[in-house]
Amino acid sequence: MGTLSYTMSVSLDGYVEDPNGSIAFTNPTEEVHRFANEQTRETAAFLFGRGLYDVMEEFWTAPERADGGEVEAEFARLYAATPRIVFSDTLQSVAPGCRLVRRADAVDEVVRLKKETDGDLGIGGAGLAGSMLELIDEFRVRVLPVVTGGGTPYFPLGADLRLQLVEQRVFACGTVYLRYTRTP
Repeated sequence: MGTLSYTMSVSLDGYVEDPNGSIAFTNPTEEVHRFANEQTRETAAFLFGRGLYDVMEEFWTAPERADGGEVEAEFARLYAATPRIVFSDTLQSVAPGCRLVRRADAVDEVVRLKKETDGDLGIGGAGLAGSMLELIDEFRVRVLPVVTGGGTPYFPLGADLRLQLVEQRVFACGTVYLRYTRTP
């Protein structure tokens, strides 16, 4: 059975995007990027909402990523080799290596994927994750030493979750990785 994990980088004040909708503040150091590469290597599939799909697909499938620095090039190869499922009602098609699912079918699709997949299903995008909150098994947060003062929160407003810390790691740059599971 697959594990649905919600993994995002966040500001110290809990935002995945700044007030302008940018994720530029999340640009990782090489050490943090290598860690993200390790996690990606263990990911059976990515599940994206439209917004994160647009950002990730355009950036990580660009030819220059595969020819860039060693760590970025490795991530680009891993990303392109990992199946990507995009949940959107507005897209008519998605790139090769991706599959499109309508939002009305999202919960049923994720339940099916969890049953049929061995390994990690990485859900990304605050909106999609918020709509799947009850299905998420793990919350993986990379907390960055930056305050944005607003933006899109990692957790939806009003979320009431009881979590248990099962892993933590501190990087030299001040980023802290926290992995939580639901409290039994």
